[in-house]
Amino acid sequence: MTDEHDLIRWSEALSGIARTGLAFTENLYERERYEEVLHVAADIHSRISESEGSSEKVTEWMQSVGKGVPGYVTPKVAIGAVVGNDKGEILLIQRSDSGVWLFPTGFADVGYSAAEIAEKEVLEETGLKVKATRIISILDGVRARFTRMPLYSIVFQCEVMGGSLKPHPLECDDVGFFQENALPEPLAGSGSWVEHAFSAIRGEPIEVQFDEPRRPVWKSEDKEN
Repeated sequence: MTDEHDLIRWSEALSGIARTGLAFTENLYERERYEEVLHVAADIHSRISESEGSSEKVTEWMQSVGKGVPGYVTPKVAIGAVVGNDKGEILLIQRSDSGVWLFPTGFADVGYSAAEIAEKEVLEETGLKVKATRIISILDGVRARFTRMPLYSIVFQCEVMGGSLKPHPLECDDVGFFQENALPEPLAGSGSWVEHAFSAIRGEPIEVQFDEPRRPVWKSEDKEN
């Protein structure tokens, strides 16, 4: 049975194709076809969203259409940080917007490198000063079930350099270090990142984690095997 994450991926992909087409074409016939695709994508999206009807989603997507290269639709970029301590525990925050627990993470800001964003997010969200040491994961946020928004999550391992734990008053409800067998709930994502993160914290040899290509790409997740 197809789950909602497949529907999210399919509707956002159709929307991205249509909005990118609208950004580059001046042909009225093509614009009509792309707008029709947007309506189909919105109908799919409405099957999984109780908060929005298809017409509202079409309006939202149309408002985001740019022109030319600036209008080329791509996933957003989020930067995360896996931080361990001397006890082999992982630093997690409880997000105030959803109540779920996850390593410190945030959207990439213009003017910073990816590593600078990782250090910045940890400081802002937890009060700890850290040093980014390596990339351990590059993940599709929808596939990892971190979010319904199309984004790529680049995750750095970071080393604590100073500071003291203090959750951000607006972004975090709580913050703390946790053992692998005592993680708080609800935990963001499908959990596939947990073992990899703790392997990095323990200093075990690891490769950069990434999503294996689906073959074929548009096959439903539950039918891959």
